[in-house]
Amino acid sequence: MSVFAGQGDAARSMALLWGAPQPGATRAAPGPKPGLSVEAIVAAAIAVADADTLAGLSMRAVAERLGCSSMALYTYVPGKSELLDLMYDRAHAELPPDQDLSGGWRAAVTAWSRQLRAFYLRHPWVPQVSYARPVLGPHEQAVLEALVRILQGTGLPGGALRSIVAALFHFVRGMAQTVAEARLAETATGMSDQEWWSTRSALLARVAPDFAERFPLSALLGQEQGQEQEGAAPREGESAPHLEQEADATFTAGLAVLLDGIEAAMAKALPGRP
Repeated sequence: MSVFAGQGDAARSMALLWGAPQPGATRAAPGPKPGLSVEAIVAAAIAVADADTLAGLSMRAVAERLGCSSMALYTYVPGKSELLDLMYDRAHAELPPDQDLSGGWRAAVTAWSRQLRAFYLRHPWVPQVSYARPVLGPHEQAVLEALVRILQGTGLPGGALRSIVAALFHFVRGMAQTVAEARLAETATGMSDQEWWSTRSALLARVAPDFAERFPLSALLGQEQGQEQEGAAPREGESAPHLEQEADATFTAGLAVLLDGIEAAMAKALPGRP
């Protein structure tokens, strides 16, 4: 289920995100140097979400990880809503701000896409934060800036680039979210993928014995997939669940189609360009 960012004090959140003076912030009382910081609180909150998803995130859980009281956190962060904004943006700082362009824009976009997908799988709670209302923080913006910098090499106009950036971003995010949810499904439902599919497949055969006649093309795809799996040699060290292997293959194929589409758009908009 999606969680919406930007629900806290907008002025305080934006000031914390960008390191600007906070409106209405009180001056620290004199005394010993505090042992906490915004950076430490955000890092602890990211660790909590990585371990327990957003469902396990609370000011109390973060405080327990830091060995302090919940009230101590409010000196630095107004509340959980503002903390979520900071977590989401700060996590994106893991991603490189630039890509190697020596191999051309296509290789660079591929690297950007794979790095972003791996990032989402390291932090499966991140895609749960809806992009309908972006956080508008510097690190998240740097990720998009890196992609735009790569795509400038295509020579396409701004309108086309905006659409391409959006398509790539949502493709990577959506594909990663499917894998992240698959990893959480067994814990959340108490049923393994194998058990779920076996149960549903048996019931489908019973309640819809004419499935192949009603949906012949879907059935054909399933048959071809099974034949490919039977004929494929196992890869050395392959241990990922079947669904994740399928998702990785789909990601590779889908990304190639998008990149082919960019090349087609270049050929149409920029005829004669090599």
